[in-house]
Amino acid sequence: MTVAANYPVYPVIWRDDHVQLIDQTRLPQQFSVVEIRRSEDMAVAIQTMIVRGAPAIGVAAAYGMVLGSREIQTDQREQFLADLEVVGDRLKATRPTAVNLFWAVTRMLRVAHQTWGPISQLQEQLLATAQEIATEDLQTCQAIGEHGLNVLPPDPEKLCILTHCNAGALATAGYGTALGVVRSAWSAGRLARVYADETRPRLQGAKLTCWECVQENIPVTLITDGMAAHCMQQDLIDLVVVGADRIAVNGDAANKIGTYSVALSAKAHQLPFYVAAPLSTIDFDLANGQSIPIEERHPAEIYQIGSTDICPSGVEFYNPAFDVTPAALITGIITEHGVFKPEELQDKLSHYRSLDP
Repeated sequence: MTVAANYPVYPVIWRDDHVQLIDQTRLPQQFSVVEIRRSEDMAVAIQTMIVRGAPAIGVAAAYGMVLGSREIQTDQREQFLADLEVVGDRLKATRPTAVNLFWAVTRMLRVAHQTWGPISQLQEQLLATAQEIATEDLQTCQAIGEHGLNVLPPDPEKLCILTHCNAGALATAGYGTALGVVRSAWSAGRLARVYADETRPRLQGAKLTCWECVQENIPVTLITDGMAAHCMQQDLIDLVVVGADRIAVNGDAANKIGTYSVALSAKAHQLPFYVAAPLSTIDFDLANGQSIPIEERHPAEIYQIGSTDICPSGVEFYNPAFDVTPAALITGIITEHGVFKPEELQDKLSHYRSLDP
């Protein structure tokens, strides 16, 4: 059963005094909205993947800081800022890999420290900043989509694009990074079909990417993760576009587990492999991907389907949520400022860092 919703969808919305999140754990069977009124509830929503995708997590965390600021019971500036730091630490502890989370919390704290006046004025400025982050992300993803058109090969006229996990509207403020490129290609008449890896173990490709494509009548074919190389071998794929949760300055990119395998397959079949991500996903403090922290999640994600165990007792488990694709396997990184080869990233984007609010 596929549930339709009004489109476009926005996974994180501020409503008067609270946040509304699309509950992504219930898609595609049920489209429902969760109301978040406390910073602690926002932390739980991020940790349990009610909201997921690096840019969307960043927006959600920013609004979590707003909620936290309104929970602080003091009119003393220094105490307020100290308590806000605690809120930020709680939010940052939820998902260690997605750098947008840390970037958004840091930006919110910086705004709080730089704003003078009564506590109410700091709270108002924090809300304005969170709303700016959401608006900027939407504009950024639209720019990524437009720059993505420049990487599409001229032949064939219409292309088949493979993507892994979900880097669409649900993973951002409402447009998408990798799926932003897909949307732009579809609007430009350049897209024939999306091939979506199911993305074990949480099936974000099957549940979320396919759902998004169906909402917009974009042709989509679901495959298991193990079928990607075969599809490439059968000339069904023209290029690969994926998102990222953190990118080191040398171009190494962390994305959902299984992305590295797709990149290796693309390299073996001489297919372009692109990463689409905003500037905020680049961690300028990391020289390479070896230092990117990899979140490990509960083993139930791989030993159960629903509530049914799929393996015998006594088995041991390893469940990393992400892997790192080396820069050597990446054809280019599509950002809101253009498309860059991994080896160009540090030099080309260093001057943009000063533009980061």
